[in-house]
Amino acid sequence: MDVIVLAGGFGTRLRPWTSHMPKPLVPILDRAMIEHVVDVLPESVVTRVLIAAGYGIEKMRIHFEEMSLPYDVVIVEETEPLGTGGAIANCRPYLSGGTVCVINGDLLTSLQVEKMLVQHREDGNSATISLWEVEDPSRFGVADFDSVSRKIQRFQEKPPRDEAYSNLINAGTYLIEPELFEEMPPGRFSIERDLYPHVAESGRLGGFPFEGWFVDAGTPPSYIEAVQTSIRHGRHRNGEIERDNWTLSDIHDRVIGSSISHDVVISENAEVINSAILNGCKIEDGSRIKDCMIGSGSIVSLGAKIEGVVVDFDVIVPENHVQTGGRFPPE
Repeated sequence: MDVIVLAGGFGTRLRPWTSHMPKPLVPILDRAMIEHVVDVLPESVVTRVLIAAGYGIEKMRIHFEEMSLPYDVVIVEETEPLGTGGAIANCRPYLSGGTVCVINGDLLTSLQVEKMLVQHREDGNSATISLWEVEDPSRFGVADFDSVSRKIQRFQEKPPRDEAYSNLINAGTYLIEPELFEEMPPGRFSIERDLYPHVAESGRLGGFPFEGWFVDAGTPPSYIEAVQTSIRHGRHRNGEIERDNWTLSDIHDRVIGSSISHDVVISENAEVINSAILNGCKIEDGSRIKDCMIGSGSIVSLGAKIEGVVVDFDVIVPENHVQTGGRFPPE
């Protein structure tokens, strides 16, 4: 089975980190985000991973050239934004002709693709979509799913909560058959909005609800959630879990729910809560960091209090600086 990872975005919501690296290479614990994404794929059935990307191409090529993987990785460049559907169609020349798995490049999930693949083949659908249950579906694309036939009959885009067909939303992993490529229009299009509704109307679109965890790591709060989810489920190869932290450095008991990379120095009188600190940082006395992303080589100075802030690489947050939300330095 070939796999397409949709990684065409610029990662603007994770800036300034993504000014230094493409979003798929943003680290979560000791591995790049995209490595966590492809973790859901059973190596035994994966032939080739195609990364549909439009930014940071060379950095991604170098990253994967230096890795030893049991399958080929091909970076498929988008010279212009193509949307989800156009990005998938753009990968067609590299496909082997069988079932294709498509997964969004910033999703960390507990989805068992093997089970989804078994259902997909049993039901003989042209496509199958993973589905995740939420309490309030009004911010999402909602699937009208028939649990008996295991088919999606129609979609709603961000419906009022009391008018939603169900609480099941599109969870960003698809299995599609080669014939679906014949129905794809040229150029830029959305597979979710422009193709799947027609496939559903013709009775060829399956749904696969799953449980466990599902995190879209594309925003600072959800990135922190992805870090903490990865800590809880032991999604690391190096480092240690201390209490509810993952760390490659020495930490103390005022560090809570955080990931701490190597060569990080945290003062005994500093407080770090629900944050991610990359390598080479220094957190000085009396500072308090909560829900933050601290870029490599940065210093949070004496008495600084920051919450929900994305801190750039190699910068100094001044003494007694107070900031809630946004980026540092401000753009």
